Amino acid sequence: MLAAEELNRLQEEAAEVRKEAIKMATRAGTGHLGPALGITDVMWVLYSRHMKYDPQNPSWPERDRLILSKGHSCLALYPILAKKGFFDEELLKTYCRQLNTKLGGHPERDLPGVEANTGSLGHGFNIGIGMALAAKVDRKDYKVYTILGDGETQEGSIWEGAMSAAHYKLDNLVAIVDQNNLQVSNFVDQVMNIEPLADKWASFGWGVREIDGHDYNQIDEALSAVPFIPGKPSVIIAKIVKGKGLPIAENKVEWHHKVPTAEEYQEMDKLLGLGSLD
Repeated sequence: MLAAEELNRLQEEAAEVRKEAIKMATRAGTGHLGPALGITDVMWVLYSRHMKYDPQNPSWPERDRLILSKGHSCLALYPILAKKGFFDEELLKTYCRQLNTKLGGHPERDLPGVEANTGSLGHGFNIGIGMALAAKVDRKDYKVYTILGDGETQEGSIWEGAMSAAHYKLDNLVAIVDQNNLQVSNFVDQVMNIEPLADKWASFGWGVREIDGHDYNQIDEALSAVPFIPGKPSVIIAKIVKGKGLPIAENKVEWHHKVPTAEEYQEMDKLLGLGSLD
């Protein structure tokens, strides 16, 4: 169990990440805000307590790797990287607002801390598998974390990758599935039902944990326990509220790719203390 002081600190810091994501999306008038707000808690605990990295040396060979396979959730990744020291937070103001910005609608490797260009769903996961296999070949002890959307698991390439990761016994690989039950156009089970999701991963040879993706103790405990089964890759299926922390967006299909209007921002500012957009 996390100490009360540590728990409060993590929650307050994650709230600041969410505020920054809301401000970035509102300034730019674009972005996948709902998915980013949902995955923030998991990502903040991961970067704050479990990953090893050096912001001053992003290419440090011994670092852990994070592949945001659902690259459209970069509105969570960018402020996290900035707050962890990979680049100046002033750069966040350029998100999707100027030519040649390093903060586009999907992450690219020219931004410090980004390991792979992602956004084409199903691809980032398999890049992560290659990195984990490379670590085994090179006898390195770093871990590779990949974050997937639940809708992304409708892609056939996910299951080809899952099969190969188990075949090569990649117990240095951790997949985190953001199971918010919504995708771009509808509820996941209405587009293509993926259940029983945990059983599917287990049948492909993975160790599986299901958690509340907003319970910091459950997040921390699961990340501390990998690999769940020696010799097998691990998957954490995180039950998540899409749009978490922005009341008008929570569990709303349309907020997959929607941002606040100026009027909505003002109303949310009164409730959340978002601050000026300047």
